[in-house]
Amino acid sequence: MTAQGSPFRPRHHDDIVDLIAAYPLAWMVSTDGDAFAATPLPLLAETDAEGRVVSLFGHFARRNPQVAALEHNPRVTCLFQGPHGYVSPRLVSQPQWGPTWNYAVVKFDGEVTFVPEETGVAVDRLTAAMEGLGEGAWAVTDLGARYDQLVRHIIAFRVHVGEPQARFKLGQDERPAVFDDILAHHPDAALTDWMRKTR
Repeated sequence: MTAQGSPFRPRHHDDIVDLIAAYPLAWMVSTDGDAFAATPLPLLAETDAEGRVVSLFGHFARRNPQVAALEHNPRVTCLFQGPHGYVSPRLVSQPQWGPTWNYAVVKFDGEVTFVPEETGVAVDRLTAAMEGLGEGAWAVTDLGARYDQLVRHIIAFRVHVGEPQARFKLGQDERPAVFDDILAHHPDAALTDWMRKTR
């Protein structure tokens, strides 16, 4: 997705981990014979001792037909879309500058293993990641007796992934004056925050 030496390569494993944490909803895309399936699901990154993503953890609704398809053929592609947006020439002080689109994306290929014994863990971890652990955060225990009923209808899985393909096209190749103009005038604060982060 991004050539070796490209300015759009992530600088560090942490950039990919941070993108998944901030934008956890991924498309899980798979095929089974001639059938094609895609489901958007929030996923959690699991890393090795060096911070590399080695697996993605989540859960499916058991009634989702993609579950049966993945049991037959566990190969899957997971696509994460981070911040993105149009960058207009109106934002910069150089009239000959052309428009562009800034974005950050990550693609993983891997194999799914269903881990039904970890379904409760998957729900707990995802809830903690989304809600936080501070005072007033919602917890799965707030469901009471309804929790057991809901968990029966979902199944946890882990995607064991290979090397990610990532492209963080966030203005790294722009001249400093143009880059600063975009930061000063672009209306999308999330996009400009990531531009600063990866400069």
